[in-house]
Amino acid sequence: MNREEALEMTNRGVDELIAALEQGKSDRLLEYLAFQARFHQYSFCNCLLIAMQQPDATHVAGFHRWRELGRFVKKGERGIMILAPLVRRRQSSETDSDGEEATSVRSVIGFRTAYLFDVSQTDGAEVPEFSSISGDPGELLVQLRTLVASYGVELRYEEQLGGAEGLSEGGKIAILQGLSAASEFAVLVHELAHERLHRTDRRPETTRRVRELEAEAVAFVVTRAAGLDGLNRSSDYIQLYGGDKEMFLASLAHIQRVAADLIGAMSLETATRGKSE
Repeated sequence: MNREEALEMTNRGVDELIAALEQGKSDRLLEYLAFQARFHQYSFCNCLLIAMQQPDATHVAGFHRWRELGRFVKKGERGIMILAPLVRRRQSSETDSDGEEATSVRSVIGFRTAYLFDVSQTDGAEVPEFSSISGDPGELLVQLRTLVASYGVELRYEEQLGGAEGLSEGGKIAILQGLSAASEFAVLVHELAHERLHRTDRRPETTRRVRELEAEAVAFVVTRAAGLDGLNRSSDYIQLYGGDKEMFLASLAHIQRVAADLIGAMSLETATRGKSE
């Protein structure tokens, strides 16, 4: 496959992703954000307590909050202890910034223990999840790993990555163990795109939002060329980072260049055509 053919394939993917961004957030993303919004933001101390007691926790809430979400704590489950503030209201004779007398002031007078439960400790209504990748990359995943090595990038697999599925560390890529083949393919392309796009003199000129948009756009274009379905995931991911059509177009040349290079290096046109025949 020559470079013109790779660019043509890249442009088809770009057009599809732009159309998805123009449509706005998907219903699945809205469900996911609504679910996340129901949880309190915990202090640094409480985050440490959660991590020490339940390292694999993903979504935590109190007993009654889970009931509101249509889920119930399983019998025999032990709660995750945190510290909840004891708040006292007192009358104040001071005035606020508008010159109005403040009626009461909230102050923390101490702490009490409270208990949370991870979603894995509950049963009930389905928990909305982030959009996923579907399909089977087959031997393309092996090709991608080989390509990563050819660029001089070290690839390793970790049991935990602090909630992330992949990390790029400048010449090193870490991937979370246990991902499906399709998800691993997409995440690995995303992290490799960071290596190709953002470990250069250009990095200081970009923001994190731009870098995540570019990497995920490359991931979508390449996974699409590989015959995988990840449009909703990529569109949602970009919008979670505040990306939109205008930001996308500003980065278009960089996205096209790297996506076309990866597509050409793995001969994805041939692989995709073989799957469809």
